[in-house]
Amino acid sequence: MVSVYIHIPFCEKKCNYCAFLSFCPSNAERKRYLSALIDEIERYDGDNVAKTIYFGGGTPSLLTTEELGTIFQKLRQKFEILSGAEITIEVNPNSISEEKVKFYREMGINRVSVGVQSLNNKTLKKIGRLHSKRDVKLALKTLSKYYDNISADLILGLENEKNVCHYAKKLLKWKVKHISAYMLEVHKNTPLFEAVNRGEYRPLSADGVTKSYEKLVKFLKKYHFFQYEVSNFAINGFESKHNLNYWSYGDYVGFGISAHSFLGGVRSANSSNLKGYYGGEKNCEKIDSKMEIEERIMLGLRSQVGVSKLALKKLGYDITLSETYRKLLKEGVIREDGDRFYLNEKFYKFADYHILNLIA
Repeated sequence: MVSVYIHIPFCEKKCNYCAFLSFCPSNAERKRYLSALIDEIERYDGDNVAKTIYFGGGTPSLLTTEELGTIFQKLRQKFEILSGAEITIEVNPNSISEEKVKFYREMGINRVSVGVQSLNNKTLKKIGRLHSKRDVKLALKTLSKYYDNISADLILGLENEKNVCHYAKKLLKWKVKHISAYMLEVHKNTPLFEAVNRGEYRPLSADGVTKSYEKLVKFLKKYHFFQYEVSNFAINGFESKHNLNYWSYGDYVGFGISAHSFLGGVRSANSSNLKGYYGGEKNCEKIDSKMEIEERIMLGLRSQVGVSKLALKKLGYDITLSETYRKLLKEGVIREDGDRFYLNEKFYKFADYHILNLIA
C-alpha cells in the first residue's frame, strides 16, 4: 500500500515568504502542466493500492471542478483507493466556494487543510496573502457544513507571541480539529527577505518564536489537542494519516513537478523545473542501511510514531549500546515503551539537537 501525493503548483499570487515550487500560470501553461500530470499518473506501474491521497501545492483549490474531476478519474483508473482512505486537499480561504466544497465531497475528499497563517489583516497583507480574517471565518463556516475533518496552518514568528493562542482559540471555535504550526523561515530571494533587509518588516526573534511555540503547545493541550508531531496538533482521531505514513517510513508516490517518491527503499524526485518535468527527468537514490537508520530515527523521534529498536538492530545498529541513548533515557529526554522509543513531548522544541546527537 502507498500514500499518493499530487503537486498542484498553481498560485493566484506567490506569498512573500514562500520558497516552495509554485507559480502563477498562463492558461496555456496550466493546460500543459495538467496534461503532463495526467500522463505521469498513467505511466505509473508500481503498487496500486492507495491508503491516502494528498493534493498539495501551491493552491490546489485553484483547480476548477472539471480539472479536479479529470485527475480523480485517472487516479481511480490507476489505483485501488481503499475504503475509508484519507483524501486531503489544501485550500486557501479566498479560493473556495460552496460549489467547490460540495464537489470535493462528491469526489471523496474527506479532509481539508486551510492555509490560514494569521488572523491579523495587517500581517496577512505584509506577507502577501490574498485573504482576510473574515475570509477565514466564512471559509471555515462553509467547510464545516460538509466536513468534520478540517485542519488549519499557522505560522509562528510573524508577530507578537501573545496573538497565537488568540488565533488558535478562534480556529477551535470555527470547528478546526487539527492545527499545523510552522516556524517562520525567511528564505533568500523572497520579497520577505528583502523587506527584512530593508528594515520594513521585523519578524520575531528566535526567542520570541520559541515562546510562541511554548504558549501554543500549552494552550492546545488544555483543549485536548494531542501533539503527535513537532509541528502538528489534533483532537484524537483527527491526525493526518498521510503524514503519519511519512513519519512511519512507509512507501509513497508523488506526481507533479518536484514531487518525491519512496518505493521499495528507492527515493526519487521529479525535476524541479518545468522543462525537466515535461521531459520526464527524475533523480533516483537507493537508500543504504546507514541512511535508513538515520532517517528512521529522524522521522520517528519528531513524532509519536517513535522508533523500533528491533528495526534498527536488523539494519546493524543496536541503539541500546549507545552512550548518548542511555544518557537521554536516564535524563527522561527519551522514553521507552516495549520495542519502541520516543522523544518526550516537552523536548520537541529541541528535537533536531537530540536527533543529531543520536545519529552522529
